[in-house]
Amino acid sequence: MYTQGLDSLGKDCLRDETRDGAALESRFQARVDAEEKIEAKDWMPEAYRRTLIRQISQHAHSEVVGMLPEGNWITRAPSLKRKTILIAKVQDEGGHGAYLYSAAETLGVARAELVDQLLAGKAKYSSIFNYPTPTWADVGAIGWLVDGAAIMNQIPLCRCSYGPYARAMVRICKEESFHQRQGYEIMLTLARGTEAQRAMAQAALDRWWWPSLMMFGPTDTDSKHGAQSMRWKIKRFSNDELRQKFVDTTVPQADYLGLGVPDPELAWDEAAQHYRFGPIDWSEFERVLAGHGPCNRERMEARCKAHEEGRWVREAAAAWAAKRSAVAMQAA
Repeated sequence: MYTQGLDSLGKDCLRDETRDGAALESRFQARVDAEEKIEAKDWMPEAYRRTLIRQISQHAHSEVVGMLPEGNWITRAPSLKRKTILIAKVQDEGGHGAYLYSAAETLGVARAELVDQLLAGKAKYSSIFNYPTPTWADVGAIGWLVDGAAIMNQIPLCRCSYGPYARAMVRICKEESFHQRQGYEIMLTLARGTEAQRAMAQAALDRWWWPSLMMFGPTDTDSKHGAQSMRWKIKRFSNDELRQKFVDTTVPQADYLGLGVPDPELAWDEAAQHYRFGPIDWSEFERVLAGHGPCNRERMEARCKAHEEGRWVREAAAAWAAKRSAVAMQAA
C-alpha cells in the first residue's frame, strides 16, 4: 500500500548528487502542481517531509487518544446493540492510528519514536479529546460533531500530494462516515425520547459545539503552516473554509433534531448563502492545547499506563520475531 507507484525522480536524484537544490525544488513543485503523487522514495524538500511527519503523527496520536472518551462508555452503553456498535467504533479508531503510524514510517521516522514523543508530552494531539463525556449523549455528540468535523478535514486528505497518506485516508474516511452516522442516530433517538433525554442531547450539543469548531485549527490569519501546506497540496482547503462548510452542513441537522445551536449570533446570510456565527474563544483553545484542559492529565496518564501494561506484548513479539529470524538463517 505504501510503496506503489515510485517514479524515476528519486532514482535520478541518487544518480546525480550535484543537481542544484533549487532545480530539484522546482521540479518537485511542478509535480505537485500537476497532481502527481509524491512517493516515499521520491526526492522531496526536507521541510515537506517534516511537515508531513508533524501532521501525520498528530493525526495518528489523535486517533489513539480519541479512543479514550468513548471507550469509557463501552461497559455502560444502554443496550447490547449500542455496546457492540461502540466497541466496533473504538476498534476502528485504533486501526486508524496504526494506518497513520505506518504512513509516517515511510518518511523515515520510527513508530516507537513518535509514540515516545506523545508519552513524553512533546507531541500534540487534537484538543477535542481533552473534554469529558459525562453522559451517554456525549457519545452521540462526539460521533455527530467531532467525527463530522473530522470528515470535513479528512476527505480532502484523500487527494493529499503524498501518496501513502492519501491512500491511508481512503479507508479511514469510509469508516469515519459510519461513525458520524451512528452518532447522529444516537442524538436522533434521544431527541425523540423523553424530556430528560432531549435535555441530555441538548446539553451534549452545548458542550461540544464550540470545541468542534476549534478542531479546524486557528483562523487563516493565525495559521502558521496553512499557506505552505496548501501550496504543497497536503491541504486542499483553509481552516476557515472547512469550518464554514461544517457550520453550513451541521446547523440544518441540528434543526432537524429540534436542538438549538448554542450561539446567539448564529444567523443565515442570504447574500453570502452561509451561516454567520459568533466569535470563537481562542484563549480556551490555546489553554487546552497547552495541556490545561479538563482531561489533559487524565488522557496522558491513561496512555502511559496502557503503554506500560502492553510492554510484555511488545517484548514477546520481538523475541518471537528474533527466534524466527534465527531459525530462518540456520535453515539457509
